[in-house]
Amino acid sequence: MPSNKADKSAQDSSNEIDISSPEYYINRELSHLKFNQRVLAQALDESHPLLERLKFLLIFSSNLDEFFEIRVAGLHQRLKLGRDNPGPDGLLPQQILDQLAEECHATVQLQYDTLNHILIPAMEQENIRFLRRRQWSEAQAEWIADFVHTQVLPVVSPIGLDHAHPFPRLVNKSLNFIVELEGKDAFGRESGLAIVPAPRSLPRLIRLPDELCEPGDNFVFLSSMIHAHAEELFPGMQVKGCYQFRITRNADLDVDTEGVEDLARALRGELHSRRFGNAVRLEVADNCPDAMVDFLQKEVGLSDDELYRVNGPVNLKRMMSVPGMVNRPDLLYPDFAPGLPKGLTRKDNLFDALAAKDQLLLHPFESFNPVVDLLRQAAKDPDVVAIKQTLYRTGDQSPMVEALIEAARHGKEVTAVVELRARFDEEENLELASRLQEAGAVVVYGVVGYKTHAKMLLIVRKEAGKLKRYIHLGTGNYHSGNARLYTDYSLLSANPELGEDVHKVFQMLTGMGKTERSNHLLHAPFTLKKQLLKLIDDEIEACKKGKEGHIILKANGLTEPKVVQALYRASQAGVKVDLLIRGMCSLRPGLPQVSENIRVYSIIGRFLEHTRAYYFANAKPQVYCASADLMERNLNRRVETCFPISKSNLAKRIINELQGYIDSELGRWELNSEGNYIAPGVKQSPDDKPQQQQLLELLGQL
Repeated sequence: MPSNKADKSAQDSSNEIDISSPEYYINRELSHLKFNQRVLAQALDESHPLLERLKFLLIFSSNLDEFFEIRVAGLHQRLKLGRDNPGPDGLLPQQILDQLAEECHATVQLQYDTLNHILIPAMEQENIRFLRRRQWSEAQAEWIADFVHTQVLPVVSPIGLDHAHPFPRLVNKSLNFIVELEGKDAFGRESGLAIVPAPRSLPRLIRLPDELCEPGDNFVFLSSMIHAHAEELFPGMQVKGCYQFRITRNADLDVDTEGVEDLARALRGELHSRRFGNAVRLEVADNCPDAMVDFLQKEVGLSDDELYRVNGPVNLKRMMSVPGMVNRPDLLYPDFAPGLPKGLTRKDNLFDALAAKDQLLLHPFESFNPVVDLLRQAAKDPDVVAIKQTLYRTGDQSPMVEALIEAARHGKEVTAVVELRARFDEEENLELASRLQEAGAVVVYGVVGYKTHAKMLLIVRKEAGKLKRYIHLGTGNYHSGNARLYTDYSLLSANPELGEDVHKVFQMLTGMGKTERSNHLLHAPFTLKKQLLKLIDDEIEACKKGKEGHIILKANGLTEPKVVQALYRASQAGVKVDLLIRGMCSLRPGLPQVSENIRVYSIIGRFLEHTRAYYFANAKPQVYCASADLMERNLNRRVETCFPISKSNLAKRIINELQGYIDSELGRWELNSEGNYIAPGVKQSPDDKPQQQQLLELLGQL
């Protein structure tokens, strides 16, 4: 055991370290890209079924689109506005863009190599084929020609480029072709170039009739069809080449909320501009001649760093239809039925069940139906007088929105706090807000400048002449589809003090007034960050008193500098810190005298890890669940809730589930001090299973 003198020397050394120094922080955008690379790595993991591996590759493609639309676009915007001050990592926007360009080009190359040389050959072995033009039989070519003449050519509008027809403003992420022409048209024009936008109404993959093909599933890309029949778009002219390309644009909405009288109207106006924001990426077929690529770059104003030459479809996300177009359950994850705790079935009176005890659900291993059923019962229950709910993402034709509409039509006081600025769901949320208003519900849009990201449902019911509150608090959205794909906790409770806290938050959102003290609930932007920092400090003090300090934090991202610094101080004090951070993480673990007691893990698997849960070994209550990630935006600029799990049996359950993720090497990536992730361990025995699979077998029904 080291001497007291050695202890003091180590402590003095740690006190001299400036934990705010940039060397101790990973850039958030670079970290975000690392997460997307981990998703892509699943496409190479043969422990996943083949079509699930294809899905992972396509999810990576979709994620990368959004990364360019928001993250890369944001860096360009900072440069444009002269906001080139560095973040905690010390990197300037241009330095970040340079590093991203290098990483993204290598990763996109890996993506297409994986598709072309691994997944497509593997699917061919399973009789799932994507036929190139040179592979078409005469009968297939005739069928394709008929399809093009009847389904494609009537809706395609080629654009010849000349002084009267300049380069068109093409829609964000739309499939387009640049065509090289020779000859003069009917008006004597010979510009030599044309643009052919592929109509968005057309499928990108077309299944060929079974009678024309070998047994199995046979597909042709729309791009191949247009290539093969390009000359028919330009009668009398010769097509020298036809090459697909796609432009990615800045898609972050820029609504100036200051002075806006009607946020909904302002947002509707801004949605259209999202399709035509500034270009941030150009993807072009790798066989496109340099001169035509140079022309495209000049027209969209992008450099070589923003150019991506790809060997395959430029719009890979559209291949997501493949698993649904083939009947191959053997190439997908086995189906499962989410578990359902006793007392929470649809036939039960959920109000009685919650009055008896709190219920904790872990989706998707346990069903989301009790949350929906609670609201449905409330909509029909004559004793329910009021319902309040936050809506961030709900999905199309949401059963929860339908229940709120039914409740309003039954004369109940229904208040919905609809967050219109839920990225990429703005249009859907505008529509559901209109539907709720038409039904008689009170709809508010939260607080200008602060996104309402909290997940809260409050039901007020008359019982024995008094009003009683029932609540749902969750870490995820009120989206039944996501509840089958994302891991999230739900707490259903009739706890009167917690119900009062939820009521106070709704009062702040819909009315005006000072912040009221809560009994148990923590909420951003007022008390959550302050209390988190205090809980970390309490763990440090406990460790100094000889107790065994331990913190587990599970979230989608960790970038808030004050939280990172607090965790560094905890590590220096000897607190064991386990961080389950799926995506962005700015903290560097394993640094001597700074973070040597911190381990950071990222779980990637069948389900998207979305739960936010916090455990402090020496705090009471010990366990919290939250809607908030550990990021600046969540803790400082959003309305978030963090709720205690006060029942000891439920708290122990969450601790055990978190520890299961930490202990299982399968599916668990570990971050090292250089900012790189060490791949998961391999299966050592038939009994080895990732934590997600263990939870599925324990809580669900395979």
